[in-house]
Amino acid sequence: MDGNIHNWYERLVLEQLSRNLKLRSEFGEESMSDIACITLNHLPPKYVRHSVDMSFYTSPTERTEMDERISAAISAAVEFVRKHPAKT
Repeated sequence: MDGNIHNWYERLVLEQLSRNLKLRSEFGEESMSDIACITLNHLPPKYVRHSVDMSFYTSPTERTEMDERISAAISAAVEFVRKHPAKT
C-alpha cells in the first residue's frame, strides 16, 4: 500500500496557521498544536495520494470554500483554547 496517503486539510490548516503572526505571538507551540488538532477535527477529511493532484484539480471556487471552512474552524478552535487553557 502507498504510504503517501494524507489528509489534504492538514497542509492547508498548517499553512494558514503558520501565516497568522498574531496567533503565533499569542500562543506557544503547544497551544498552536492544540489549535491545529481541534481545527482538523472540525473539518471533513479529504484524503489524497498526491498533493499536486489537489492543487491542480481544485477549482478556484472550491479552494475559496475550503479556505473559508478552515478560517471558521480555526476561529472556533482558538476560542476553545482560550476558554480551556492547558494546565501545566
